[in-house]
Amino acid sequence: MKHKIAIIGGDLRTVKLTEMLASEENEIYTYGLELAENLKDNDKIIQCETVKKAIQNVEIVVGPIPFSSDGNTINMPFSDQKLTIRELMNEINAKVLIAGGISPEVYEMANDEYVEIIDILKREELAVLNTIATAEGTIEIIIENTNKILHGSNVLILGFGRIGKVLARKLAGLSARVTCAARKDEDLAWIHAYGHRATNINTIGENLSEFDVIINTVPHLVLTEERLQYVKKHCLLIDLASNPGGIDKRAVKENNLKFVWALSLPGKVAPTTSAEFIKDTIYNILKEIYK
Repeated sequence: MKHKIAIIGGDLRTVKLTEMLASEENEIYTYGLELAENLKDNDKIIQCETVKKAIQNVEIVVGPIPFSSDGNTINMPFSDQKLTIRELMNEINAKVLIAGGISPEVYEMANDEYVEIIDILKREELAVLNTIATAEGTIEIIIENTNKILHGSNVLILGFGRIGKVLARKLAGLSARVTCAARKDEDLAWIHAYGHRATNINTIGENLSEFDVIINTVPHLVLTEERLQYVKKHCLLIDLASNPGGIDKRAVKENNLKFVWALSLPGKVAPTTSAEFIKDTIYNILKEIYK
C-alpha cells in the first residue's frame, strides 16, 4: 500500500528517510527541507513553499526527531524558515503526526486541534534498534578521546537497560573489562549471567577510581560532585542520557575532568541506518492505522 506523506523539518536522518520513502513510490510532500542538496533534484519529492500546501492532501505527517529543540519552534536545520509548534498544529488539524521527543505541552496543543500524535521514540522496535548505533557511536567516542586501546581497559557502565546491555556486550567483545552498575537485584543477576562484573549503583564511590572509562545511561543524576572526587583525572566520562543527564556537569568542569555528553548518537554516527530503522517503524505504524 502506497501512502501520501508530508515530511516537515528534521535532520540528516529525515533527509535520508525522505529519499527512501520516495524511492518506494510513496507520494512525498516536504516543507522545511529546502536546503538539503540531496532532495533538490529529486522529481519524486514535492517540495512545498508553505506548510499548508505540504499537509493539505495527506493524512500522515512526519515531523522531526527531536521534534523541537527550544520548546517553541519545529526542529528544521535544513531550512532558513521558522515554524512554531502552534502553527504546525493548526495546519495538521484532524491528521496523524508521527515525530520524536514530544513534550506534554505539544500533546495539549494536539488535543485542541484534534491531532493524533505518535511519538516514534516510544516505539519498542525503534528503541531497540537505536541501541546498536548508540553503542557503536559510544565506542567511537572512546577510541577518539583516549590514548589507550580498549583491550584490557576498565570500563564502568551505569545502568543496565537496553543501551547498557548492548554496549556491555560490544565492549566485552573488544576485550574490555566491563563492570555494570544497577540497582535491582534481578539486573545485577543478569549482569553476572552475561559474564560482566556487577556493582550496586547505590554504593559506588571510592571504587570509581578503578575505571579508565565511565559511561552513564541513567536519565537522572548519578555521578554527583561527591562521587566525582573519586574519578581518576585521565578517566573519560561519557553521558548518554538526555537532558539533564546523569553526570554533574558543573563539577566535571570545576575538576577539569574529560567529559563527552553524547546526545542523539544514532542520527550522528549512522544517519542512513537510523533512517532505515525509522522508515520500518513508520511502516509498522501505518499497518496498525490502516489494518
